[in-house]
Amino acid sequence: MSATLVLASHNAHKLTELRRILGPLIPGVELIGYDGPEPIENGLSFAENALLKARAAAAHTGLPAIADDSGIAVHVLGGCPGIFSARWGGPARSDRANVDLLLWQLTDVGDDHRDAGFVCAAALVLPGDPASEQGGADGLNGAEEASLEVCKLGVWPGRVLREPRGAEGFGYDPVFQPEHEERSAAELSAAEKDALSHRTRAFSALAPEILARLT
Repeated sequence: MSATLVLASHNAHKLTELRRILGPLIPGVELIGYDGPEPIENGLSFAENALLKARAAAAHTGLPAIADDSGIAVHVLGGCPGIFSARWGGPARSDRANVDLLLWQLTDVGDDHRDAGFVCAAALVLPGDPASEQGGADGLNGAEEASLEVCKLGVWPGRVLREPRGAEGFGYDPVFQPEHEERSAAELSAAEKDALSHRTRAFSALAPEILARLT
């Protein structure tokens, strides 16, 4: 009998992607979508926001839940856009506006100082965790609660290009050149991106925790 795990996201594409990434890593666990309420993402880090989303889904469904929060962190900008990546260019959350603003901010930055990384925090929350009901800031208020919440971080290092390249991917992919790659992330196939991405790194680290708690 398989265990059920809910992905705390309304994004059908993300569900497909994570089934593809996690499927081989968590045999016997069925990943399902979520259409319940989503919390305000007012955390101050990727990990805090991922935990907020996973807690909300676990509390609403009564099922173990996973969630992620991700973005691009540019070293010369002190880690920004960071948790504000999705709305860097304004409240419309336009990929084009976000990319255009980032490129403008880096106009005079030399190629040797354009280091950046895609960052993903992947969180697992089991129902019944007091933090999922109380909405604590870090969710780790004691040994019992810590055992019911896990968060792993994945970083995909690279640099910001001077102009967009490629038609695949989304968000900042066209201006992100992964480390040891000549192409942008938007010039990689889905399979190539799956093998390298920050999301794959974070959820691959989380997979053993899922198996330990659900199977």
